Amino acid sequence: MAYDEEEARQSRVVVETPTARREVVNSQSVRTPDRSGLSAGMVGVLVVVAIALITLLVLFWMSTQPTADQNANTVAQQQPPPTVVQQAPAQQPPVIIQQPAPATQQAPIIIQSPTGGTAPETSASNNDATIQMAIDKQLTEDPTFSTLGITATVINAKVTLLGTVKSEAMKNQVEKMAHKIKGVKEVDNQISVIAD
Repeated sequence: MAYDEEEARQSRVVVETPTARREVVNSQSVRTPDRSGLSAGMVGVLVVVAIALITLLVLFWMSTQPTADQNANTVAQQQPPPTVVQQAPAQQPPVIIQQPAPATQQAPIIIQSPTGGTAPETSASNNDATIQMAIDKQLTEDPTFSTLGITATVINAKVTLLGTVKSEAMKNQVEKMAHKIKGVKEVDNQISVIAD
């Protein structure tokens, strides 16, 4: 801080006491600051305000400028999505999802894919469902077969048997049971024999 003026004052005081006489000189100097310029605190405040304003302007400018990603997103939103046409084949076999057989046999889940909807195909799938229910009933309710864990799937009146048994005789017995079901045209016996 610059000091413009410096004032010096001196005062003399004589103190008399009954025994002595003394003279006391008191000097005092006063400095007056120069008030013509800006103080350091004021300069600091101005610098902080200027930086804040510049930062705000830069952020505002950046938020108004579109980026390449925003341009791509805008173009993608303006374009209609491409049309996808899926065409199913004329005749497609049903998709069979088979789960491992638990202790109590459950029927496998057969998912039929949609076809032309003609009457012969519909009656064939109804026939397959009827055959499937009859075989599943035999496999779960007959005490001979219920503990074996055999699964059966039916496609176009053809029964496929899967599982394991302990003897060839039991394998043949399961196959004969499937042949006896009304509407069965063919039996594919894929049961494995595992001897103890």
